[in-house]
Amino acid sequence: VVLHTILWRWGRQQRKMKPVIVVHGGAWAIPDAMSGASVRGVKAAAWEGFSVLKQGGSCLDAVEQAVRVMEDDPVFDAGHGAVLNADCEVELDAIIMDGETLAAGAVSSIRNISNPVTLARSVMEKTDHVMLTDRGADRFANSLGMPRVSTEALVTEDERRKWEHYQKYAKGVKDLFNSQWVQGHDTVGAVALDCRGNVACATSTGGIRNKMVGRVGDSPIIGSGGYADNFSGAASCTGHGESIMKVTLARLILFHMEQGKPAKQAAKISLQYMGERVQGGGGCIVVSRNGDWAAEFTTERMAWAAIKDDVMSHGLNPKEVFSEQLTE
Repeated sequence: VVLHTILWRWGRQQRKMKPVIVVHGGAWAIPDAMSGASVRGVKAAAWEGFSVLKQGGSCLDAVEQAVRVMEDDPVFDAGHGAVLNADCEVELDAIIMDGETLAAGAVSSIRNISNPVTLARSVMEKTDHVMLTDRGADRFANSLGMPRVSTEALVTEDERRKWEHYQKYAKGVKDLFNSQWVQGHDTVGAVALDCRGNVACATSTGGIRNKMVGRVGDSPIIGSGGYADNFSGAASCTGHGESIMKVTLARLILFHMEQGKPAKQAAKISLQYMGERVQGGGGCIVVSRNGDWAAEFTTERMAWAAIKDDVMSHGLNPKEVFSEQLTE
């Protein structure tokens, strides 16, 4: 087995792979007023990540850069644009994973950090741990000299109005997620395959509006919000976090790929299983070790974009795919 693994890795290193990146901006009932900005946001993120790959950069650099672009975009619930919890506070979660070594880093319930995905990568590369949370993550960020931002800088005025509105109604996070009016716009994520044949994933979120203080969803949980393994591929998930955790959605998708199913079929049957088993809605993006990719969802909408062979594909509604040739 060890010899087979060594030979497999050597063979991939000798064969230069065509880079691929796929990103999502969250699976939920995106209102028409936000649809255009959501699509523009994921396209910009995909382009930034793919630019890293085209220059020979690593898949880790690509997914981090793509997610940072969406964390900086207030249309998405990650970093800037985050939703507020029950105490009118921001609590952010993120994960990043390296498919070559299975190294992973994650943070949860962090505040005043505009790019949680970068802090998660520091956890992976500069500690012996996989996840840091709350005060520990905050202390670690201070030790790195990571820039801080105020809650006011992370939250839009529209989010504050929405939060105040929902205080008048006794609704749980699942009710809010399923509401067509909810503007707690879920999660962002990216998966990539680089020219060396390595895969990586990254996922970042502000969670669900009005969540209990300290609630952690699927996004930073290895195997749920994301997973990457060079032997199969990489996945980033989005949707109702509690449902995703119950079925370990990201790892489930890769399990089906390990059984020989293509990315699209693996994603579809995994989402279907989650819907039937725990009545949860969501979406995912996937890339296989050979560059096969998919973007699937069971919610009303999911903004996504992918680049392969200098062609950008993107969509928002079910079964919708638009493609355009990229120019230098």
